[in-house]
Amino acid sequence: MTAALPTTMRALVLLAPSALEVQDVPVPQAGRNEVLARVRAVSICGTDAHLIHGDYPGFWPPSFPFIPGHEWAGEIAALGPGAEGYGWKVGDRVAGTSHDACGVCQKCVEGHYNLCENYGKPGLHRQYGHSYQGADATYVVQGIKTIFRLPDSLSFDEGALIDPASIALHVAVRGGVRPGDTVAITGAGTIGLLAADAALAMGAARAVVVGRGYRLAKAAALGFDTVDSTTGDPVAAARAYNDGLGADVVLECAGVPEMVNAALAIARRGGRVAAVGIPTEGVTINLQRLVLDEVELVGSRASAGEMRRVMPLVEEGRIRVKELITHRFPLAQYQQAIDTFNDRASGAIKIIVNP
Repeated sequence: MTAALPTTMRALVLLAPSALEVQDVPVPQAGRNEVLARVRAVSICGTDAHLIHGDYPGFWPPSFPFIPGHEWAGEIAALGPGAEGYGWKVGDRVAGTSHDACGVCQKCVEGHYNLCENYGKPGLHRQYGHSYQGADATYVVQGIKTIFRLPDSLSFDEGALIDPASIALHVAVRGGVRPGDTVAITGAGTIGLLAADAALAMGAARAVVVGRGYRLAKAAALGFDTVDSTTGDPVAAARAYNDGLGADVVLECAGVPEMVNAALAIARRGGRVAAVGIPTEGVTINLQRLVLDEVELVGSRASAGEMRRVMPLVEEGRIRVKELITHRFPLAQYQQAIDTFNDRASGAIKIIVNP
């Protein structure tokens, strides 16, 4: 550790569901193959809002007190033992992701570290900001498998959106988007808008975003075809973009039951639906249609190698992150930031917190 580093830092501490407090806490120490990073920007994710509210009791977080936050960017402040051997040095600009997998189970060996079979086991797996302390703080410790070099052309605020951009690219990959496809996206939040860009980057002929309100207006401003889910028959309207046959691929990014079923209804016969939204309640689906029309429904969790692949797409403006940032707050105003995120009247899409 560098002697000049402080011994305490400011951190957002979740004491219980919906009970937040910004406190002085000890600066964590980087262990073997870990780095201590100075967090310059961290963005609020929909999962953060659910976690803070207590929607995943005993799972995310496993216990209290807890520091949330997992979409972040900053620079390396100190190296743990072994980290220098992988080419990292103090001052390197980095963007972080959340899954720090074991690396040895069958899924990890096959490259599906987002599905690590040792998930949550102490010493084997960490998911920062979910099952392990996160980045809503001045400093964060993360393993070297979970940090990626941030190009100089991208700001720290943009870097904090590399993780959600990689998740959006992963759902497009899971959807099997091919050149010339008509792709529908249900949900016009951050992941939905980024997934629409990802689909086009993969060669889709058109991206049709199904949503409502100011977020749908943002989708239109970004140049996507849009369908208002609150008027008329949104399923028919979305299917009409492909001569009434339905979309070749549907990316379900809303995570609410009605949109999950809309996604299945929008898909054409033999189409594919990739779901990344996480419902907090049960969903009843039309299994008969899946069978008779051979519609494929697959899940999409986090990302699996897309962090590096998405960087040049963000650099080139093909996946747009800066355009989605609507608000910025200091860490001391996190309560106001999360209230703004949860307020549909606020116009918030992506909120950046600068510790």
